Amino acid sequence: MNGDLELYDVTIIGGGPAGLYTAFYSGMRDLKTKLIEAQDRLGGRMLIYPEKMIWDVGGVTPTRGEKLLEQLIQQAKTFDPTILLGQQIVGYERQEDGTFILTSSTGERHLTRTVILTIGYGVRKLAKLEIEGADRYEVSNLHYTVQELEVFRGKRVLISGGGDSAVDWANELEPIAASVAIVHRREAFGGHERNVARMKASSVKVRTPYTVQALHSDGGETIDRVSIVHAETGEMETVDVDAVIVNHGMKSEFGPIREWGLNIGEWNVTVGERMATNIPGIFAAGDFVTHGSKVGLIAGAFTDGVLALNSAKLYMDPEAPRMAYVSSHNERFKEKNRQLGVVEED
Repeated sequence: MNGDLELYDVTIIGGGPAGLYTAFYSGMRDLKTKLIEAQDRLGGRMLIYPEKMIWDVGGVTPTRGEKLLEQLIQQAKTFDPTILLGQQIVGYERQEDGTFILTSSTGERHLTRTVILTIGYGVRKLAKLEIEGADRYEVSNLHYTVQELEVFRGKRVLISGGGDSAVDWANELEPIAASVAIVHRREAFGGHERNVARMKASSVKVRTPYTVQALHSDGGETIDRVSIVHAETGEMETVDVDAVIVNHGMKSEFGPIREWGLNIGEWNVTVGERMATNIPGIFAAGDFVTHGSKVGLIAGAFTDGVLALNSAKLYMDPEAPRMAYVSSHNERFKEKNRQLGVVEED
């Protein structure tokens, strides 16, 4: 029986930037909204780099990840959506009336008219350094994220990795660390071109194509030296260090959602230009999706969310406007403007 389940217009699965902004926009469209996040905190991938400077969100000056996330969460709560944490959605069932019942891994059930998947790359776990015994240094000076830059002030830092985060951390730490070296298994870095150029023009010691071969400790409690090996010649070098940062990406799993019948590849689900999946009533947005006009920025995730929500609205009501009125003309903001002390002209 479904009588004990409260019916929602939209259920958003995933509480990263795409899901948070979609929840806000859903409120703009006056829809009854639920957001469900598998982790115990909202933020998705942004939780990995709270100290990272975010430069590429329109109208927002350079802001640390933790601050931008705080603002995204506050914005998402504007219209009081229901937000549930610690529930991984694993199954769905379409009812005779077209609604969906979603089931979590802990047995909770959720009734909804439409679904928007903003699950990023699924359940994500940091890819650890594959060296025997490396885990014992995780309590001392082996790091997989940079939570506080000050921890590395005046230290000799070695970074292993070549993606956006590794390059960004090198640039952030270069002014405050005693030295920064970055080791990457390929010649080319995967970070944004401007940031890579900045790194190479700085005092950061770039070692490519090298990989970390071994960790050495004088006292057994901390890493004091790192052996790196040239990927082509096998030449070995030893680097003295006070701290090692590893950024080898994430291991991601979509889990049971792969069994839903969605058109999922290795990393993404394929959607149409209006973010519709191949299952009617289920839409998707953010890092989880791929489409012909995909923009791999946070700003692109916001746009995906708007398109997915508009499609969900039209799925429920084909006669509805194709998009929400802008905030300056949207009735839902009038009372909120009054609460802010804003006097509007008639």
